[in-house]
Order: sequence, then structure tokens, then C-alpha cells
Amino acid sequence: MDGEVRWRVFHESGIYLFDDSNAVFMDPVRVLNRWYQGFSVSPSTYYSRFLKSPTPNPTVINVSSGKRKRKPKEPPPLNERELVALRRHQEARPLLVAAHECLLKSTQLLNALKILKSEPTRLSTCLNGQRSFVDLQQVAPQLELTLSLRVGDAHALQPHNHSQDSPSAQCCEQKVFPAFNNLVANDTKYDAVAEILNNRYILPRESCFYMSDLGQIRNLIPAHADSGFNLIIVDPPWENASAHQKSRYPTLPNRYFLSLPIKQLTHSEGALVALWVTNREKLRCFVENELFPAWGVSYAANFYWLKVKENGSWICDLDLFHHRPYECLILGYSPGKVNNTDNQSKFEPVNNDRVIMSIPGDYSRKPPIADLLLEYLPGIKPPRCIELFAREVMAGCVAWGNEPLYFQDPKYFVKKMDQ
Repeated sequence: MDGEVRWRVFHESGIYLFDDSNAVFMDPVRVLNRWYQGFSVSPSTYYSRFLKSPTPNPTVINVSSGKRKRKPKEPPPLNERELVALRRHQEARPLLVAAHECLLKSTQLLNALKILKSEPTRLSTCLNGQRSFVDLQQVAPQLELTLSLRVGDAHALQPHNHSQDSPSAQCCEQKVFPAFNNLVANDTKYDAVAEILNNRYILPRESCFYMSDLGQIRNLIPAHADSGFNLIIVDPPWENASAHQKSRYPTLPNRYFLSLPIKQLTHSEGALVALWVTNREKLRCFVENELFPAWGVSYAANFYWLKVKENGSWICDLDLFHHRPYECLILGYSPGKVNNTDNQSKFEPVNNDRVIMSIPGDYSRKPPIADLLLEYLPGIKPPRCIELFAREVMAGCVAWGNEPLYFQDPKYFVKKMDQ
């Protein structure tokens, strides 16, 4: 691909393809902004963890205490599981290094990353702050949501009531839904605004969400397999010490994920399942030996998400044992049934070991990877997509979880000047 064409594609899509490489660079903000008309995702809030001004190094004063320095202790030998994890890392390392070298050679792309801070001031958050939907569902399960939808050629979304003579009232339709255990859809081609207890949440075009706990997920199973999904993205709240210590979100033991109705959600022509996992060997073994077999999913490929800073360097040393600068996306196929015959042999082979590079967003927020998977999806086009344990809402996708509106808070957006 010609360099100018490649750059134009990146500017429009948010995805940069390198020549003769299995690597891509993604700007999630550009990808997400294709879904909105009246709003833009704010780079300063999306990339808040890695766009902070560097703290100057404090002056180091050497003071001799007179005490003899102790020799650092030798690390304990690795156990069998840790040795397997190390072997996986050593196999992935050349792929990650090669992908990173492609990024460092792209001067034009690196220059684009440096200007991410230069964007409008974000929208102000509500006075009450961001609410916990997990807590709200427990204390107010009958809570209602007001959805404001643009109709016709409207230029503004107003989440509050207006008089009938108001121009906004003539171009904005409001609907009231139960906030929990209910499918809320923005089936228009415009942004929508959902309001819960005076808190606003911005929804992309042609999107919907179902906010509930795990016990209600079977309500999303379609009545007919032909109405099922051919892309199923799963980002489980795996148990891990970091999430527990930081109290970022509630986690679940692995056994809970065995009951996810992947087979029942699958389209009759099959589905590609994309599962996010950390680098813990215990999780990898669980997925390979228990989870995929329980779901009836066959392994297809492994992708890597390599996290970098705005200057192109990785977020931490590549070889840190307990904190790698990458995560894995395991892909598999759920067969489905066509004319009562298994269509497993019809699935497209997936390009294995692909490396997706991006600056990470907020804690546990994953990049929007659906566009990179479209060529491998079986069955219908445009695809029918569902994301399980979602924390944001994507265009053309059903978002299910106990807090799918988390990243739809206005603090993550800026309002376009011409709206």
C-alpha cells in the first residue's frame, strides 16, 4: 500500500497497516469517533494514564549510612506453571519486537501520537459524579431511563423536556425504559443520550445495551438461531490481585464463566469468539482445557495487544515477569448449525500471531477490535455482534454487562463545535 494511501486510511479509520508485517497500529479514539456525529471521544480522558506530563526526577542525594549493603536475594526457582508461561513469552517475544520496530520506523505515525493532547476541553461531568450501576441495581432495580433520540435532520440532542414550540422538541423523541434487565436500543443513525437520575450517557448510532447481572444473560438468547450473533467478544472480569486492590470493578471466579450461553447466542452459520485474557498461565490453561470445551468453541488463533506510550516505547519492560506490556486475545469458532450439519470446516483460517499496538486507555479498557476481525466472520454481513461484560457501547453491537454505560459518561467526550 502506498504511504500516502496508508496514512489516509489511518486518518479515516484509526487503523495503520504496516507493509510486510503481521502488525497494525490502532488509535482507538479515531475508531470510536466514526460512530458519533455530535460528539467526539476526548483523547485526554481516553489516554489519561499515559498522556500525563512527565514528573521531573527529584534530586538524588547520596548519603552514606555506613551500613554494609546487603547482597540482593536470588529469586526463587520457577515452578512448572511459571516455566510454561516463560516459554509462551519467549515464543511471542520475536513477534512483539518485530512489530515494535515497525512502529519506531514510522516517523509520521510517531509524530501523530505526540499531538494527542491538543484537543478541546472535555464535557463537564454531572454534579453527582459517576454512579456505580452495580450498586444502583441492588438498591433501585425498578429505576427508569429516559432515552433522547434524534429524528429527521436534527442538529442537537436535548436530554431534558422542552415546550412543544421549542425547535429541539420538534426534532427529539424521548422514550422511557426500565434501566435494568431490559434491552435499550438507539436504532437511529445519530447519537442518542440516555439519562438516569440526572446523569447523562452518550450512545453511538445503531447500538443497544442490556444492563444486568450474570443471572439475566439468558434473556439475550434469540428465539431463532438465524437471529444469533456471528461475532461474540468476551472480556471477563477475571479474578486478579490488581483489580481487587484497586477496587476498579467486581470480579468473578472462573467457574462462573463456564455457564455463559455461547452456543445459544451463536448464529446458525457459526460465530467467531474473541476472548480477552491476561498473561497468567492459570487462566490460559483454564481457557484451553475447560472454558472453550464447555462453550463448544474450537481454538483458531492468538492475537497480542502490545501497549505503548505516546513516544512509541512500551509501557514497561518487555521481559518483566509479572507485568508484561501486552495482553492476549484468543480467537475460536463456535460452530452453529446449518441444515442440521456441522459447518466447522467452512470457517476461514485466521492469521495467527497478529500484533495490535495502541496506547492503552483507562484501567481494563480494551481497544475496539471488531474491524480487525471482520474478514474472519462466518455467515451474514453486516455482522451481528455482541460483547459480554462490556463497559462501553459500540455501534452495531449489543453491549451486555452490569455497567455497559461506564465509558459513555460525558467526561469521556467533547461536543463538536458545529452541533
